[in-house]
Amino acid sequence: MQIGEVAARTELSLRTIRHYEENGLVVPSARSQGGFRLYTEADVARLMVIRRMKPLGFTLEQMRDLLEATDRLDAGTVLDADELEALLHRVRRYQQAATEQVERLRVQLARAEDFAATLGARLEQNAPAG
Repeated sequence: MQIGEVAARTELSLRTIRHYEENGLVVPSARSQGGFRLYTEADVARLMVIRRMKPLGFTLEQMRDLLEATDRLDAGTVLDADELEALLHRVRRYQQAATEQVERLRVQLARAEDFAATLGARLEQNAPAG
């Protein structure tokens, strides 16, 4: 599929997808005869991983590191025990960081909801009768 369809499916802008490509996070699987970027379902899945990491505050370097680790785990090549454990450790670190950030976001959301409710209550208290 071309970049426009990928952008629509991932809800990422063309500029963002190109930025991720320039930073080595995703590489189009092919190019058309006219030079257009062509992406596969695997490329879309990769972009979705990136999209999910972004709001959790992961840097481009961290995204690249995690994707490299998961690529190696998913490659189907035989890994020795030490290499496998090192890759799993890297992925576990990111999973832990994501879990911690989700909890921070839950606290922030609860505070925002409390604030909105407080404002709503004040408006109701001061609304003109009618």
